[in-house]
Amino acid sequence: MSLVALHPRWLAWLALGVLALQLSACALQPAEGDPAERHRQAAALIRATYDAALPELPASKRRHYAQRLYRLTGEARYLADNHDYMARLQARLESEVAMLAVPGRTEALARESIDGYPRRTEKQRARAAMLADWGEIAYARGLLFRMVQADYHGLLQEISGHERALDYLGELPWEAFLTDPEVLRVYAAQVANQVHYLHQLGVVDLRAEVEAAFRRRYPPEVVEGLDNREYRNWLYGLTHFVIAASRYYQQRVDGEAHAWVLTAFESDPERILREATEDIQAEVALSFLLARQEQHPLVARIRDVLVAALDREHGMIPSPAGSTDLARGEHRNVLAIMVLGWQGRLHPGPCFDG
Repeated sequence: MSLVALHPRWLAWLALGVLALQLSACALQPAEGDPAERHRQAAALIRATYDAALPELPASKRRHYAQRLYRLTGEARYLADNHDYMARLQARLESEVAMLAVPGRTEALARESIDGYPRRTEKQRARAAMLADWGEIAYARGLLFRMVQADYHGLLQEISGHERALDYLGELPWEAFLTDPEVLRVYAAQVANQVHYLHQLGVVDLRAEVEAAFRRRYPPEVVEGLDNREYRNWLYGLTHFVIAASRYYQQRVDGEAHAWVLTAFESDPERILREATEDIQAEVALSFLLARQEQHPLVARIRDVLVAALDREHGMIPSPAGSTDLARGEHRNVLAIMVLGWQGRLHPGPCFDG
């Protein structure tokens, strides 16, 4: 078969595969005296791997990857997957908003959310048990996420009856939930996300209360004694106070307002490098980048750690257990692309507002 007869998608994959091989060859011989070039090459290699695999990834992974790569680069090649996601989301939200008026439906959805919550790991089991104590919040957290995604993409006003969903969210006990010590113990990153989502949508502003509760739950003397699992929960939560404030990489953040987060990172950088996963290390670096502190020494150290973790044969950073599954590793690797390939400019949206 001639190349001319090949489907355009296969041609694109072939071109990306050739690019990945070329980048892998370059990465096998990194520029010894130029850390910035090593970082750039590593980002390009991982990006080529995932760009080539993108059409075959699950829809949720395509959305996650394409959304972040668009915000990092502004490149039009990532618009189609964002647009597909928003079409699905708009249809789901319109159906979801309509059913909010059905008596008992949200209670049933909350029960379904708990019943369907994964319980494979100890962390998942702890979260499922925690959410079971909070009634409809088990369902509402998903609705909140979808509503803020619609807002990110300029579609919220297009959702018929979206005010009903905002009113419903406003009826729930968010302050009690988001400031509860047990919730913070197992759900810190999601707490940081949700408090910013609620503020962004105009439901309620609990940012000061949640920050205070988080800092009460984790004073320095407590952090020092945390086991690895809860230490990672604390660290992951810290990063999301910054990331959620940036509207997930759409805007820079006020470094002064988030100085308490950056200071916490600076208090023990060696433990971050020793105990945190590559996902969390990358989000620590992104927190400094979003606060306009690209020259911070910890950013450079994390970049070097990410490059060292790269499996050049597979063009990705494997899991801590060594897995090179592209779908399962998408979160870790898209964050690495962002840290290693940071361009200093963010691209909001993308917006599909008619």
